[in-house]
Amino acid sequence: MTFVRQTIPVALLLALCYPAFGQEPNDPYAELGLIEDDAEVAEPSIADETAPVDEPERPLTEDDVLREHARFIALLEEQNYDAADIAAKRVIEMSIKVYGPQSHETAKALINLAVVQNANQQYEAAIQNFTSSIEIIEVLGDRLNSELVNPLKGLGTAQLGAGRPDLAAKSYARATHITHVNQGPHNIEQVEILESLAEANVRLGDVEAARDVLDRIHMLNVRHFSDDALGLLPSLMRRASWQHRAGYYNDERATYRRAIRIIEDAAGKDDARLVDPLIKLGKSFYYFEPLGGSSPQYFSGASGETYLKRASRIAERADDFPWLELATTKLALADFYVYSESYSRAKNLYEEVWEDLSTDEERLGIRGELMGQPQPIWTEALPASTNGATGPNRRDGEIQTGVVTVNFDVTTRGRPRVLESRVEPPQFTDMERVVEREIRRRIYRPAIVDGDITESEPQVFTHEFQYSRSEWEEMREQEAEQTAAN
Repeated sequence: MTFVRQTIPVALLLALCYPAFGQEPNDPYAELGLIEDDAEVAEPSIADETAPVDEPERPLTEDDVLREHARFIALLEEQNYDAADIAAKRVIEMSIKVYGPQSHETAKALINLAVVQNANQQYEAAIQNFTSSIEIIEVLGDRLNSELVNPLKGLGTAQLGAGRPDLAAKSYARATHITHVNQGPHNIEQVEILESLAEANVRLGDVEAARDVLDRIHMLNVRHFSDDALGLLPSLMRRASWQHRAGYYNDERATYRRAIRIIEDAAGKDDARLVDPLIKLGKSFYYFEPLGGSSPQYFSGASGETYLKRASRIAERADDFPWLELATTKLALADFYVYSESYSRAKNLYEEVWEDLSTDEERLGIRGELMGQPQPIWTEALPASTNGATGPNRRDGEIQTGVVTVNFDVTTRGRPRVLESRVEPPQFTDMERVVEREIRRRIYRPAIVDGDITESEPQVFTHEFQYSRSEWEEMREQEAEQTAAN
């Protein structure tokens, strides 16, 4: 099973950045790579964010490097990745001149550039710079140096983006091993790395390996939160989400039930914190684990309704329950009725939510987002890559991006009608068929206009995928041979 590539959030990018040059390891700003407020460094000016700092005529100093690094961090926080890329390259040049090419500061500068390249989806370049930084750190220290953990995490992220989950799994596994050596086998900091390792295994199609990793994560969290049952809830919710992505729907439901029991034991059966796991548990019943094959399927069992109705009751009775969460809770139940073809019940609930979201300008805006256009009630993951892009014979530097476009509309009963589909390059018809089939199988929350359920305007769905250039060239050659034979 594979998943669509996602852009890396800025919080993760900042977490990957090394501390600013000259900071001590225990600096409170080290984790985000920020300059202390009272540091004796001029505040960076980024009025013209794309222009690098002018080269000073005097010899470069550490303060010059710090100044440009602070400017880089400011640009990164603003998600101005193009300008941050320029600043990061500038920091590398300055670091080499001030500290030398084989220095911790230059390694950090290479990591920062690779972080931005990850954000810009320049994965091959990011891989090269993360690798270079790792090599420098190994020369200056050893292969078990704790400073290797961050660049290895970044390297794994870039390898995933480049369609190499096999290499990413190795990078994450090595980072995990280094945390064991330096912090012990039960350190809680390794959980983030293990979650990335599980993602790599899922993309490789090795869901059993992913399941083993999830079990390790769970044991670590249970150990860490042994005296705080409620503190375990975020871990349980993430675990259930991962189990869903891996197709272990029975395990997913067991995890949500455990979260529900913890809340009930601690706070009672009407606590508002029950709403989220109850909704997710109800939605999990759209899926089941097939007896054969690897593709998830849906089934029309009614057991999900019980949990969705209970979530709705708790939300309506709770004091000061957020109005937006109340609306989405009711919509989840209405969506179930569309799914189970109980259209009159769905219509009544949609009308109720429509009225709830029609009382002021803020709610009107949310109403348009939630109800003005069709929303998928359940979906399957689509392949992010062709076999040629992830197989053992692929060559680095030849990965290209294709796109499937599907035009469709949605009926008043939430069923899609495909109007047209196309793929670019046109040789990848297998990918086109997979995406079109997924759209046809979906069930949607129908569009609601002026309080009435209506057929939607034409919708456009696009799905990007990676393929290798050599794979495409081979397909073109086969196509030409078939044309000549005919």
